[in-house]
Amino acid sequence: MTGRPAGPGLVARFWALAEVRWAAIATGLFALGGVAQLLDAPPALWWPLYLACYAAGGWEPALAGLRALRERTLDVDLLMIVAAIGAASIGQVFDGALLIVIFATSGALEAVATARTADSVRALLDLAPERATRLLPDGGEEVVDTADLLVGDMIRIRPGERIGADALVLDGTSDVDQATITGEPLPVAKTAGDEVFAGTLNGTGSLVARVHRPVGESVIARIVALVDEASATKATTQLFIEKVEQRYSVAVVMATLALFGVPLAFGAELQPTLLRAMTFMIVASPCAVVLATMPPLLSAIALAGRNGVLVKSAVVMERLADTSLVAFDKTGTLTTGSPRLAGIHPAAGVDASELLRLAAGAENPSEHPLAVAVVTAARERGLPVPTATDFDSTPGRGVSALVDGKRVAVGGPNLLDEGPEADAAQIRRAVTDVQAAGHTAVVVAVDGRPRGVLALADHIRPQAAATVEALTALTGATPVLLTGDNPGAARHLAAEAGITDTHAGLLPADKADRVRDIQARGQQVLLVGDGVNDAPALATADLGVAMGRQGSDLALQTADAVLVRDDLNTLPAVIALSQRARRVVKANLLIAATFIVVLVTWDLLGHLPLPLGVAGHEGSTVIVGLNGLRLLRQSAWTQTT
Repeated sequence: MTGRPAGPGLVARFWALAEVRWAAIATGLFALGGVAQLLDAPPALWWPLYLACYAAGGWEPALAGLRALRERTLDVDLLMIVAAIGAASIGQVFDGALLIVIFATSGALEAVATARTADSVRALLDLAPERATRLLPDGGEEVVDTADLLVGDMIRIRPGERIGADALVLDGTSDVDQATITGEPLPVAKTAGDEVFAGTLNGTGSLVARVHRPVGESVIARIVALVDEASATKATTQLFIEKVEQRYSVAVVMATLALFGVPLAFGAELQPTLLRAMTFMIVASPCAVVLATMPPLLSAIALAGRNGVLVKSAVVMERLADTSLVAFDKTGTLTTGSPRLAGIHPAAGVDASELLRLAAGAENPSEHPLAVAVVTAARERGLPVPTATDFDSTPGRGVSALVDGKRVAVGGPNLLDEGPEADAAQIRRAVTDVQAAGHTAVVVAVDGRPRGVLALADHIRPQAAATVEALTALTGATPVLLTGDNPGAARHLAAEAGITDTHAGLLPADKADRVRDIQARGQQVLLVGDGVNDAPALATADLGVAMGRQGSDLALQTADAVLVRDDLNTLPAVIALSQRARRVVKANLLIAATFIVVLVTWDLLGHLPLPLGVAGHEGSTVIVGLNGLRLLRQSAWTQTT
């Protein structure tokens, strides 16, 4: 995958987060206290360590809980702080400190995830160059910051440069790689009147263009805005148990207060009344419920990771089970992202292998992706690639060279305009057939006469059709295709993959709009993509999945999960694993709830000894924890595939 390893800069970036620092301090104090307690040190040593852990890890959730109280809401974080303090008040300081560490670590992980997303969005702006060459009215040139470019400015775009602004070409011809914007697998020929986008990569030609859109409103800038907006407005995601935390928290607090206050009002003694109330809060606290949820989901995350799927959080693992429709990007997702020879259409009397051999000889000096595909195809067929001389390359038109004493030209269908019409008629029909099939038509002319057509296509991944079939069975709906590529190529690929609903020619904003349209019909959308142009849709979808090997940094950071090895078969497998994890979670919740009900009833209607209450409470956490850990076994994955 393309993500870079965390270096000192990244570690420092995360350490700068207050949540990370306080969680680390709390964990360290808890560990020191635990070691001291295990070594039978005097309580005067380990009690202060635990209390310091309370302060380091608990002050932020306590403050947040108090703020929530001012807004007349009560969350489980404040309940955990109260339960921890209650545990300490009756001598169970270890249990309280453990709760503090769990919640502090959870908050730190959430802060890290938020920071990484923000960094990836800011990094997107690096795609556009910082400097551009502006043409002056007197014919001179000056290098300026791209941020200073204004609508109407003339810019020169040299070979190999990234384009600094959205502009209209006035002069020159070149091939521009605009996969970051449209997802098209091949460079696009640009001539006068065509639009070029900021952040895309110019090929071998030189262009003069006029800026026609403010830098802050360029397509790449709008991608940044779309990702930010989608991330900010995306519905808050919670674990299943968190959806009932408000009512549960209120109920436990009210019951604890009643259990403490009512007996006192009728003359009960303070010490036993407080002990019973604190025992109630401990046995009713949702520790077992939290563990009922987290171990299965974390185990499923670990298992998925071993099998090539990085799931970024427990919330994502749980919500994968809700997927009702999968949407795919095309290039680099359902396809390999690199063109390959799909067919040879020689003119009458021309040998197909000889045509490919001559074309490969002419293309061999070129670095264009189509040239690489032609040369690779010849070598795979065992054809010797001849040496070319007098090589010439014209952006937007193709190449020409002397091969075995013959002038061989390889380029687009415009080569047909240069040869005799009698020779071109048959080749025109072949070009039409190739383009109708969604392939790229490359014409080969020998000594000025068109002699055949090579069909090049971005090949579908071998697992694509099986994956579509498996996802249809899992979700009950056939996946859809959302792509910036042309309609012909999109329809051809969709037919191969078994997809019937296709949307082609989409810019990044259009993809996000299509996702919203599907969501408006009540579908829970999972989108799979790999490029910068997919990032807004990945952020807009209920869940986003990125391709790990070919995925852009922004796609990898925006997505909720990553297919590390680009193996599409793992997508239905991880959804099925999520569904199984949810079943385990529900079973665990039933076990935890049963223990809580029994212990609470015993405490309310009888006399539950504190040690027995703690043992029952901890026993339930052990049971649900071990049950969840079953999903670590490899058999849990193989049963989903």
